[in-house]
Amino acid sequence: MNEFTLPVWVVAAAKSATNILIGNKFKDIEIIDLPNQKQSINVPVCSSALLDNGERSLAVSHCESGLPLDITRGLEIWAYTQFSKATFQCGKIDENGFPDWLDFHAGYGVGKFGLSGQPCISQFARDLLCINLYPLLPKGVSIKLEIVLPEGKDRALKTSNAAFGIVDGLSLIGTQAEVQISASPDQLKNCKEILQEICSKSTFDGFLTFVIGENGMDLAKKFGLPTNQIIKTGNWLGPLLVAAAENGVKKLLLFGYHGKLVKLSGGIFHTHHHLADGRLEILTSLAVREGISFDLIQLISKATSVENALLSLETRNPVAASMIWERMAKEIEIKSRNYVNRYMSSSIEIGSVLFDRKRQIRWAGFDGLKQINSLGLILK
Repeated sequence: MNEFTLPVWVVAAAKSATNILIGNKFKDIEIIDLPNQKQSINVPVCSSALLDNGERSLAVSHCESGLPLDITRGLEIWAYTQFSKATFQCGKIDENGFPDWLDFHAGYGVGKFGLSGQPCISQFARDLLCINLYPLLPKGVSIKLEIVLPEGKDRALKTSNAAFGIVDGLSLIGTQAEVQISASPDQLKNCKEILQEICSKSTFDGFLTFVIGENGMDLAKKFGLPTNQIIKTGNWLGPLLVAAAENGVKKLLLFGYHGKLVKLSGGIFHTHHHLADGRLEILTSLAVREGISFDLIQLISKATSVENALLSLETRNPVAASMIWERMAKEIEIKSRNYVNRYMSSSIEIGSVLFDRKRQIRWAGFDGLKQINSLGLILK
Protein backbone atom coordinates (compact mmCIF):
# COMPACT_ATOMS: atom_id res chain seq x y z
CA MET A 1 0.00 0.00 0.00
CA ASN A 2 1.31 3.45 -0.94
CA GLU A 3 0.64 5.40 2.26
CA PHE A 4 1.84 8.88 1.29
CA THR A 5 0.67 12.34 2.30
CA LEU A 6 -1.22 14.62 -0.11
CA PRO A 7 1.84 16.75 -1.10
CA VAL A 8 3.59 13.62 -2.42
CA TRP A 9 0.72 12.80 -4.78
CA VAL A 10 0.57 16.43 -5.91
CA VAL A 11 4.29 16.41 -6.74
CA ALA A 12 3.98 13.09 -8.58
CA ALA A 13 1.31 14.58 -10.85
CA ALA A 14 3.34 17.77 -11.34
CA LYS A 15 6.48 15.81 -12.23
CA SER A 16 4.59 13.58 -14.66
CA ALA A 17 3.08 16.62 -16.41
CA THR A 18 6.51 18.25 -16.66
CA ASN A 19 8.07 15.10 -18.08
CA ILE A 20 5.42 14.96 -20.79
CA LEU A 21 5.94 18.64 -21.57
CA ILE A 22 9.69 18.15 -22.23
CA GLY A 23 9.02 15.18 -24.51
CA ASN A 24 9.47 12.18 -22.24
CA LYS A 25 7.13 9.22 -22.49
CA PHE A 26 4.44 8.73 -19.87
CA LYS A 27 5.34 6.44 -17.00
CA ASP A 28 2.79 5.21 -14.51
CA ILE A 29 5.37 5.50 -11.73
CA GLU A 30 7.26 8.69 -10.89
CA ILE A 31 10.40 8.60 -8.77
CA ILE A 32 10.09 11.33 -6.14
CA ASP A 33 13.20 12.58 -4.34
CA LEU A 34 12.70 13.60 -0.71
CA PRO A 35 14.07 16.83 0.80
CA ASN A 36 17.20 16.54 2.95
CA GLN A 37 17.33 12.80 2.43
CA LYS A 38 19.35 10.56 0.16
CA GLN A 39 16.18 8.69 -0.54
CA SER A 40 13.45 8.47 -3.18
CA ILE A 41 10.03 6.84 -3.35
CA ASN A 42 7.99 5.40 -6.20
CA VAL A 43 4.60 7.07 -6.60
CA PRO A 44 1.89 5.92 -9.04
CA VAL A 45 0.39 8.35 -11.57
CA CYS A 46 -2.83 7.65 -13.45
CA SER A 47 -2.37 9.51 -16.73
CA SER A 48 -0.66 12.41 -18.47
CA ALA A 49 -1.14 14.18 -21.81
CA LEU A 50 -0.20 17.24 -23.85
CA LEU A 51 -2.78 20.01 -24.33
CA ASP A 52 -3.12 23.01 -26.67
CA ASN A 53 -0.85 21.65 -29.41
CA GLY A 54 1.85 20.79 -26.93
CA GLU A 55 1.89 24.19 -25.21
CA ARG A 56 0.57 22.78 -21.93
CA SER A 57 0.30 19.41 -20.23
CA LEU A 58 -1.95 17.72 -17.69
CA ALA A 59 -1.27 14.78 -15.37
CA VAL A 60 -3.61 13.06 -12.94
CA SER A 61 -2.90 11.14 -9.75
CA HIS A 62 -5.09 9.78 -6.96
CA CYS A 63 -4.19 10.23 -3.31
CA GLU A 64 -4.10 6.87 -1.58
CA SER A 65 -3.26 7.34 2.09
CA GLY A 66 -4.36 3.84 3.05
CA LEU A 67 -6.54 5.22 5.84
CA PRO A 68 -10.29 4.47 5.67
CA LEU A 69 -11.22 7.68 7.54
CA ASP A 70 -8.71 9.99 5.82
CA ILE A 71 -10.53 12.82 4.05
CA THR A 72 -7.96 12.78 1.21
CA ARG A 73 -8.31 9.08 0.44
CA GLY A 74 -9.04 8.58 -3.28
CA LEU A 75 -8.83 12.32 -3.95
CA GLU A 76 -8.17 13.10 -7.63
CA ILE A 77 -5.36 15.55 -8.35
CA TRP A 78 -4.84 17.47 -11.62
CA ALA A 79 -1.54 19.17 -12.37
CA TYR A 80 -1.32 21.59 -15.31
CA THR A 81 2.12 22.76 -16.48
CA GLN A 82 3.31 25.33 -19.00
CA PHE A 83 6.75 26.79 -19.84
CA SER A 84 7.63 30.40 -20.48
CA LYS A 85 10.90 32.18 -21.16
CA ALA A 86 12.28 34.00 -18.15
CA THR A 87 15.25 35.86 -16.79
CA PHE A 88 15.88 34.69 -13.26
CA GLN A 89 16.96 36.79 -10.32
CA CYS A 90 19.04 34.41 -8.28
CA GLY A 91 17.55 33.85 -4.83
CA LYS A 92 14.34 35.78 -5.46
CA ILE A 93 11.31 34.30 -3.70
CA ASP A 94 7.73 35.24 -4.59
CA GLU A 95 4.90 36.07 -2.17
CA ASN A 96 3.90 32.41 -1.97
CA GLY A 97 7.38 31.29 -0.94
CA PHE A 98 8.46 29.83 -4.29
CA PRO A 99 11.62 30.61 -6.30
CA ASP A 100 11.13 32.76 -9.40
CA TRP A 101 11.41 29.82 -11.80
CA LEU A 102 8.26 28.19 -10.33
CA ASP A 103 4.98 30.07 -10.81
CA PHE A 104 2.67 28.12 -8.50
CA HIS A 105 -1.11 28.56 -8.74
CA ALA A 106 -3.59 27.13 -6.25
CA GLY A 107 -6.45 26.13 -8.52
CA TYR A 108 -9.98 25.01 -7.71
CA GLY A 109 -10.19 22.94 -4.54
CA VAL A 110 -6.81 23.96 -3.09
CA GLY A 111 -7.10 25.70 0.27
CA LYS A 112 -6.10 29.34 0.71
CA PHE A 113 -5.75 31.58 3.73
CA GLY A 114 -8.89 33.68 3.85
CA LEU A 115 -7.15 36.88 4.93
CA SER A 116 -4.28 36.88 2.41
CA GLY A 117 -5.57 34.67 -0.40
CA GLN A 118 -2.23 32.85 -0.44
CA PRO A 119 -2.21 29.06 -0.88
CA CYS A 120 -2.07 27.00 2.28
CA ILE A 121 1.03 24.93 1.53
CA SER A 122 3.77 23.72 3.85
CA GLN A 123 7.50 24.26 3.43
CA PHE A 124 7.87 20.51 2.95
CA ALA A 125 5.48 20.62 -0.01
CA ARG A 126 7.34 23.60 -1.51
CA ASP A 127 10.70 21.87 -1.12
CA LEU A 128 9.32 18.66 -2.57
CA LEU A 129 8.09 20.47 -5.67
CA CYS A 130 11.34 22.37 -6.16
CA ILE A 131 13.78 19.47 -5.89
CA ASN A 132 11.70 17.30 -8.23
CA LEU A 133 10.80 19.87 -10.92
CA TYR A 134 13.93 22.00 -11.22
CA PRO A 135 16.16 19.25 -12.75
CA LEU A 136 13.58 18.83 -15.56
CA LEU A 137 13.47 22.46 -16.69
CA PRO A 138 15.08 23.40 -20.01
CA LYS A 139 17.62 26.19 -19.72
CA GLY A 140 16.21 29.71 -19.59
CA VAL A 141 12.57 28.87 -18.87
CA SER A 142 10.25 29.05 -15.90
CA ILE A 143 7.31 26.78 -15.29
CA LYS A 144 3.74 27.64 -14.44
CA LEU A 145 2.14 24.97 -12.31
CA GLU A 146 -1.55 24.90 -11.42
CA ILE A 147 -2.90 22.29 -9.02
CA VAL A 148 -6.61 21.48 -9.13
CA LEU A 149 -8.47 19.25 -6.66
CA PRO A 150 -11.89 18.72 -8.26
CA GLU A 151 -13.44 17.43 -5.02
CA GLY A 152 -11.27 19.54 -2.72
CA LYS A 153 -13.83 22.20 -1.90
CA ASP A 154 -16.55 19.70 -0.98
CA ARG A 155 -14.22 17.52 1.08
CA ALA A 156 -12.85 20.52 2.95
CA LEU A 157 -16.32 21.05 4.42
CA LYS A 158 -15.73 17.87 6.44
CA THR A 159 -12.48 19.17 7.94
CA SER A 160 -11.63 21.84 10.52
CA ASN A 161 -9.92 24.01 7.86
CA ALA A 162 -12.36 26.85 8.36
CA ALA A 163 -11.42 26.89 12.04
CA PHE A 164 -7.92 27.94 10.99
CA GLY A 165 -8.97 30.54 8.44
CA ILE A 166 -8.44 28.24 5.43
CA VAL A 167 -11.07 28.55 2.70
CA ASP A 168 -12.00 27.13 -0.71
CA GLY A 169 -10.43 23.70 -0.36
CA LEU A 170 -7.91 21.31 1.15
CA SER A 171 -4.54 22.50 2.40
CA LEU A 172 -1.24 21.01 1.26
CA ILE A 173 0.41 21.01 4.68
CA GLY A 174 2.08 17.64 5.12
CA THR A 175 5.53 17.76 6.71
CA GLN A 176 6.72 14.33 5.60
CA ALA A 177 6.18 11.80 2.85
CA GLU A 178 4.67 8.97 4.86
CA VAL A 179 1.23 9.16 6.42
CA GLN A 180 1.06 9.34 10.19
CA ILE A 181 -2.17 7.98 11.65
CA SER A 182 -3.02 10.38 14.45
CA ALA A 183 -5.38 7.98 16.21
CA SER A 184 -3.38 4.77 15.72
CA PRO A 185 -1.10 2.94 18.18
CA ASP A 186 1.73 3.32 15.64
CA GLN A 187 1.50 7.10 15.97
CA LEU A 188 1.75 6.79 19.75
CA LYS A 189 4.77 4.50 19.45
CA ASN A 190 6.51 6.89 17.04
CA CYS A 191 5.86 9.88 19.30
CA LYS A 192 7.23 8.06 22.33
CA GLU A 193 10.40 7.23 20.40
CA ILE A 194 10.81 10.87 19.32
CA LEU A 195 10.20 12.04 22.89
CA GLN A 196 12.80 9.62 24.28
CA GLU A 197 15.34 10.69 21.67
CA ILE A 198 14.91 14.39 22.48
CA CYS A 199 15.05 13.82 26.24
CA SER A 200 18.19 11.67 26.02
CA LYS A 201 20.29 14.42 24.43
CA SER A 202 22.87 16.13 26.62
CA THR A 203 21.59 19.52 25.42
CA PHE A 204 18.00 18.87 26.56
CA ASP A 205 16.96 21.51 29.10
CA GLY A 206 13.78 19.82 30.32
CA PHE A 207 11.35 21.88 28.20
CA LEU A 208 8.95 20.37 25.62
CA THR A 209 5.97 21.57 23.61
CA PHE A 210 3.17 19.28 22.44
CA VAL A 211 1.06 20.23 19.40
CA ILE A 212 -1.67 18.03 17.95
CA GLY A 213 -1.43 18.70 14.22
CA GLU A 214 0.15 20.67 11.39
CA ASN A 215 -1.58 23.97 12.16
CA GLY A 216 -0.35 23.87 15.74
CA MET A 217 3.16 22.95 14.58
CA ASP A 218 3.27 25.81 12.08
CA LEU A 219 1.96 28.40 14.53
CA ALA A 220 4.21 27.21 17.39
CA LYS A 221 7.28 27.73 15.22
CA LYS A 222 6.12 31.16 14.07
CA PHE A 223 5.40 32.14 17.67
CA GLY A 224 9.01 31.41 18.53
CA LEU A 225 8.85 28.20 20.55
CA PRO A 226 12.07 26.14 20.31
CA THR A 227 11.65 24.10 17.12
CA ASN A 228 13.82 21.20 18.27
CA GLN A 229 11.59 20.71 21.31
CA ILE A 230 8.20 20.59 19.56
CA ILE A 231 6.51 17.20 19.17
CA LYS A 232 3.42 16.63 17.04
CA THR A 233 1.44 14.19 19.15
CA GLY A 234 -1.66 13.52 17.10
CA ASN A 235 -4.54 12.63 19.40
CA TRP A 236 -2.63 10.56 21.99
CA LEU A 237 -2.14 13.27 24.59
CA GLY A 238 -2.82 11.27 27.75
CA PRO A 239 -0.19 8.52 27.36
CA LEU A 240 2.32 11.07 26.07
CA LEU A 241 1.86 13.28 29.13
CA VAL A 242 2.83 10.31 31.27
CA ALA A 243 5.72 9.44 28.93
CA ALA A 244 7.02 13.01 29.22
CA ALA A 245 7.03 12.77 33.02
CA GLU A 246 8.73 9.37 32.88
CA ASN A 247 11.49 10.80 30.67
CA GLY A 248 12.31 13.64 33.03
CA VAL A 249 10.52 16.52 31.31
CA LYS A 250 10.31 19.39 33.80
CA LYS A 251 8.17 21.84 31.84
CA LEU A 252 5.63 20.80 29.21
CA LEU A 253 3.57 23.22 27.14
CA LEU A 254 0.31 22.12 25.51
CA PHE A 255 -0.08 24.44 22.54
CA GLY A 256 -3.19 24.07 20.43
CA TYR A 257 -6.52 25.08 18.97
CA HIS A 258 -9.09 25.73 21.69
CA GLY A 259 -11.69 23.59 19.90
CA LYS A 260 -9.40 20.58 20.32
CA LEU A 261 -7.81 21.12 23.74
CA VAL A 262 -11.17 21.91 25.35
CA LYS A 263 -11.57 18.14 25.71
CA LEU A 264 -8.67 18.03 28.16
CA SER A 265 -10.46 20.53 30.40
CA GLY A 266 -13.23 17.92 30.64
CA GLY A 267 -10.88 15.04 31.38
CA ILE A 268 -10.83 13.52 27.86
CA PHE A 269 -7.22 12.73 26.93
CA HIS A 270 -7.60 11.09 23.53
CA THR A 271 -8.85 13.91 21.34
CA HIS A 272 -9.99 12.15 18.15
CA HIS A 273 -13.67 12.85 17.58
CA HIS A 274 -14.38 9.23 16.62
CA LEU A 275 -13.59 8.17 20.19
CA ALA A 276 -15.07 11.00 22.25
CA ASP A 277 -16.52 14.46 21.81
CA GLY A 278 -18.61 16.28 24.41
CA ARG A 279 -16.97 19.64 23.72
CA LEU A 280 -20.08 21.78 24.03
CA GLU A 281 -21.11 19.91 27.16
CA ILE A 282 -17.67 20.62 28.66
CA LEU A 283 -17.93 24.28 27.65
CA THR A 284 -21.36 24.53 29.26
CA SER A 285 -19.96 23.04 32.47
CA LEU A 286 -17.12 25.59 32.49
CA ALA A 287 -19.64 28.39 32.07
CA VAL A 288 -21.70 27.11 35.01
CA ARG A 289 -18.60 26.92 37.22
CA GLU A 290 -17.73 30.51 36.30
CA GLY A 291 -21.22 31.67 37.34
CA ILE A 292 -22.20 32.86 33.88
CA SER A 293 -25.83 33.94 33.45
CA PHE A 294 -28.41 31.37 32.42
CA ASP A 295 -29.17 33.03 29.07
CA LEU A 296 -25.49 32.83 28.07
CA ILE A 297 -25.30 29.20 29.17
CA GLN A 298 -28.28 28.48 26.92
CA LEU A 299 -26.47 30.27 24.10
CA ILE A 300 -23.50 27.94 24.52
CA SER A 301 -25.59 24.78 24.72
CA LYS A 302 -27.37 25.64 21.46
CA ALA A 303 -24.19 26.50 19.51
CA THR A 304 -23.12 24.24 16.65
CA SER A 305 -19.43 24.30 17.62
CA VAL A 306 -17.04 25.59 20.27
CA GLU A 307 -15.85 28.27 17.85
CA ASN A 308 -19.40 29.45 17.14
CA ALA A 309 -20.06 29.56 20.87
CA LEU A 310 -17.02 31.79 21.30
CA LEU A 311 -18.07 34.14 18.51
CA SER A 312 -21.63 34.43 19.90
CA LEU A 313 -20.39 35.03 23.42
CA GLU A 314 -17.86 37.64 22.36
CA THR A 315 -20.65 39.50 20.57
CA ARG A 316 -23.06 39.31 23.51
CA ASN A 317 -20.70 39.51 26.48
CA PRO A 318 -16.93 39.65 25.82
CA VAL A 319 -16.11 39.67 29.53
CA ALA A 320 -17.97 36.40 30.08
CA ALA A 321 -16.30 34.88 27.01
CA SER A 322 -12.88 35.79 28.36
CA MET A 323 -13.72 34.28 31.76
CA ILE A 324 -14.81 30.97 30.25
CA TRP A 325 -11.83 30.55 27.95
CA GLU A 326 -9.34 31.53 30.64
CA ARG A 327 -11.02 28.97 32.89
CA MET A 328 -10.62 26.43 30.10
CA ALA A 329 -6.88 27.05 29.92
CA LYS A 330 -6.56 26.67 33.72
CA GLU A 331 -8.62 23.46 33.76
CA ILE A 332 -6.48 21.96 30.99
CA GLU A 333 -3.43 22.42 33.22
CA ILE A 334 -5.14 21.06 36.34
CA LYS A 335 -6.68 18.04 34.61
CA SER A 336 -3.39 17.25 32.81
CA ARG A 337 -1.39 17.25 36.05
CA ASN A 338 -4.05 15.09 37.69
CA TYR A 339 -3.91 12.67 34.76
CA VAL A 340 -0.14 12.24 35.13
CA ASN A 341 -0.35 11.82 38.91
CA ARG A 342 -2.95 9.13 38.45
CA TYR A 343 -0.19 6.93 37.04
CA MET A 344 2.95 8.23 38.75
CA SER A 345 4.18 10.79 41.23
CA SER A 346 5.65 13.71 39.28
CA SER A 347 6.47 17.39 39.72
CA ILE A 348 6.19 18.09 35.97
CA GLU A 349 4.86 21.59 35.24
CA ILE A 350 2.19 21.48 32.52
CA GLY A 351 1.13 24.72 30.87
CA SER A 352 -1.48 25.48 28.21
CA VAL A 353 -1.64 28.08 25.47
CA LEU A 354 -4.67 28.26 23.15
CA PHE A 355 -5.28 29.85 19.76
CA ASP A 356 -8.52 30.58 17.91
CA ARG A 357 -9.76 29.94 14.38
CA LYS A 358 -7.93 33.02 13.09
CA ARG A 359 -4.68 31.52 14.37
CA GLN A 360 -4.48 34.21 17.03
CA ILE A 361 -2.80 33.07 20.25
CA ARG A 362 -5.19 34.34 22.91
CA TRP A 363 -5.39 32.43 26.17
CA ALA A 364 -3.01 30.75 28.58
CA GLY A 365 -3.18 29.08 31.96
CA PHE A 366 -0.98 30.17 34.85
CA ASP A 367 1.84 27.75 34.01
CA GLY A 368 1.48 28.30 30.29
CA LEU A 369 1.91 32.04 30.71
CA LYS A 370 4.90 31.51 32.99
CA GLN A 371 6.57 29.18 30.49
CA ILE A 372 6.24 31.43 27.45
CA ASN A 373 7.33 34.45 29.46
CA SER A 374 10.47 32.57 30.53
CA LEU A 375 11.28 32.18 26.82
CA GLY A 376 10.89 35.90 26.25
CA LEU A 377 7.61 35.41 24.38
CA ILE A 378 4.55 37.55 24.98
CA LEU A 379 0.89 36.59 24.79
CA LYS A 380 -0.83 39.35 22.82
